[in-house]
Amino acid sequence: MVVHIVMFRFKEEDKEANLQKVKIGLDALLEKIDPLLSMEVGINFTDSERAFDLSLYSTFETKEDLKTYALHPAHLELVEIIKSVTTESKVVDYII
Repeated sequence: MVVHIVMFRFKEEDKEANLQKVKIGLDALLEKIDPLLSMEVGINFTDSERAFDLSLYSTFETKEDLKTYALHPAHLELVEIIKSVTTESKVVDYII
């Protein structure tokens, strides 16, 4: 199984609204992209300089399924929205 984790730091402008909008958009991908086995989206509550604002934890059967997800039109459309409201992101992918 492949695990895909992404963390995002959001711009301050309309931050709370954008966090909710992105969370809803990410949650909706589970029904739109077949190779996506599971997805958990969390909004941070920790007040720390090191903290990111939102994290995504998703699973796939194979690396190829992760690639299919990455190139899916619904994902790509959401990526553009995310890029417009965030300042930074970090990713880690691994096999369990």
